[in-house]
Amino acid sequence: MGFAMLSPSYEGNGNMAAPQNQIEADFVIVGAGSAGCALAARLSEDPATRVILIEAGGDDTNRWIHIPLGFGKTFADPSVNWCYETEPDVGAAGRKVFWPRGKVLGGSSSINGMVYIRGQAEDFDHWRQLGCTGWSFADVLPYFKRAEHQVRGADEFHGTGGPLCVSDVPDHHPICEAFIAGAMALGYERNDDFNGARQDGVGYHQTTTRNGRRCSTAVGYLRPVMQRPNLRVVTEALSERIELAGRRATGIVFSRHGETWTARAGREVILCSGAVNSPQLLMLSGIGPQEPLSGFGIPVVHALPGVGQSLQDHYSAPIKLKARLPITVNDVMLSNVRKVQEGLKYYLFRNGALATISSPAALFIRTRPELASPDVKISISPFSADRPQDGLHKWSGFTTIAYQLRPESRGEIRLKSANPADPPAMIPNYLSEETDRRAIVDGLKTARQILAGPHLAPFIASEYLPGPAVQSDEELLDYARQRGGTVYHPTSTCKMGIDPMAVVGPDLRVHGIAGLRVADASVMPTVVSGNTNAATIMIGEKCADLVREDLRAAA
Repeated sequence: MGFAMLSPSYEGNGNMAAPQNQIEADFVIVGAGSAGCALAARLSEDPATRVILIEAGGDDTNRWIHIPLGFGKTFADPSVNWCYETEPDVGAAGRKVFWPRGKVLGGSSSINGMVYIRGQAEDFDHWRQLGCTGWSFADVLPYFKRAEHQVRGADEFHGTGGPLCVSDVPDHHPICEAFIAGAMALGYERNDDFNGARQDGVGYHQTTTRNGRRCSTAVGYLRPVMQRPNLRVVTEALSERIELAGRRATGIVFSRHGETWTARAGREVILCSGAVNSPQLLMLSGIGPQEPLSGFGIPVVHALPGVGQSLQDHYSAPIKLKARLPITVNDVMLSNVRKVQEGLKYYLFRNGALATISSPAALFIRTRPELASPDVKISISPFSADRPQDGLHKWSGFTTIAYQLRPESRGEIRLKSANPADPPAMIPNYLSEETDRRAIVDGLKTARQILAGPHLAPFIASEYLPGPAVQSDEELLDYARQRGGTVYHPTSTCKMGIDPMAVVGPDLRVHGIAGLRVADASVMPTVVSGNTNAATIMIGEKCADLVREDLRAAA
């Protein structure tokens, strides 16, 4: 089935021209990120279903996207990254915290650290307990497996043949090996699969890479299906508002190259713009808390108080070490000869320094004996920097970071203006709860225990930050506020549920608005215990089935 279109040529197959700048499909998806690419690929599997995917960013042609270590190059590159900043946050000592977000096909899966962590089974069972029927671990595991091509093969917890390649770390760096040995010497068990039967323990991450190259959702899901005649991808298109007929979503108004367009949805609009931009677009469209919208002159179509609320994020604190031996990624980047050597190694064998992800190894711990599952993650990286956007230190260094897996602090996303091009206010309220403060201090203390052991001692010249003068719990907490930051996992700003602050139901439909769903990290009722990318992809996969169930029921 073809499109009914009234538009000049646009991104996709063929050139189609007509005067009114309108395009039409069954489903209009906003955001070609982790969930959006998965959803578009799955819905367009049915040749009778027409799909438009709208992305504010451009193509993923930047070569640094596809080289794993290149995440350092894209970390603050405005051509592929929104480069957001939070409002000054009391929990972060009044600082603005840098929030990179993908502005490119693949979204944040094209610029993230490529760590594949699903979260704990208990996370999803908790979602079910909060009223999200169909989202228990038993319910979502098939979607994790369907998404995955696990290089180790299929088993009870893993799948093969899916679009997302999940690989092992190609190199076991000596510092990572020493970190693992040091944790085991303290009694922590080895765990070679954090996405298997249990998360506790120490070991190597798996990665969203294929043969040494990043496997974003653009690479895994979207590129293989771009030639489908029923799928159109519109890049460099900033969505401005949801078009509504009463309380029904009928399309998306977006701007592209100075022109205003409308993408009309015969069946549904689905927002996949992430925890920052999905609530922003809802509020710009008059769906959200009543008073703030009225203050910007936005007519309130549907008062939904939870839009932009319940923001959760993982806040981390680093320990940065000066290395005794010149074996870190910093050392490679300080030497032109070694850079050439590593470049050749990468292009010949797809390993070495350029194949390094953000943190190759990690430890999941329980900081209190009464806990049923790990509450803190400590990861190790064979490089160091003051801030990633400033480049690596000009000396040999490496880093460990600690963060609480299930923060109790809650923030919000608010509009700063009615202009869609203006980023909203991001107010995380980091470390505002005592549990969060205690956990990050305990995480730093455990990391220091490992670093002080005999396995890592040969690699450490000195502790650069926080430094030996910082010892007490109060000093460690103050340091965490002064020098900590996000690990880039904002969620829950359009949270799923049945309580008064829920924005979508378990079917991902926006409460009170027909023809509109949200499917991205913003719908997580609570942030998962670990990196959020895998769970966001799962949400896109499950949303596709929810939509298809409705299509079958309506047939």
